[in-house]
Amino acid sequence: MSGDIPKNLRYAETHEWVRNDDGIFVVGITDHAQEALGDLVFVELPEEGREVNAKEECAAIDSVKAASDLYSPVAGKIVAINPALEDEPEIISNSPYEDGWLFKIEPTDINSLDSLLTAEQYKQKLEEA
Repeated sequence: MSGDIPKNLRYAETHEWVRNDDGIFVVGITDHAQEALGDLVFVELPEEGREVNAKEECAAIDSVKAASDLYSPVAGKIVAINPALEDEPEIISNSPYEDGWLFKIEPTDINSLDSLLTAEQYKQKLEEA
């Protein structure tokens, strides 16, 4: 198993992470996911203001190996995107949990984080794969 799994985040089974930042959820992809993708060449982010459902496809990442859809871990409204990724998608590889965040979402239900995996559960899922 590879990659760092910060304990303060929640995780989707589709390898997105979520951090509660004063009621706004910051979303990115895990270190494991970016390593599996390889060199990232393009990121397509959702539009600000877009309403998304939990597990809805809302973004995409292209790497030298493959294209991968990204899913919103929770339902809500996209309130910000990370514009730096449009010119430098490799930021995700260098800093998946900090500078490489993808978008911020105002959740429909603040308790929706409870339905996501803890760091320990995510680590166990990776070890089983």
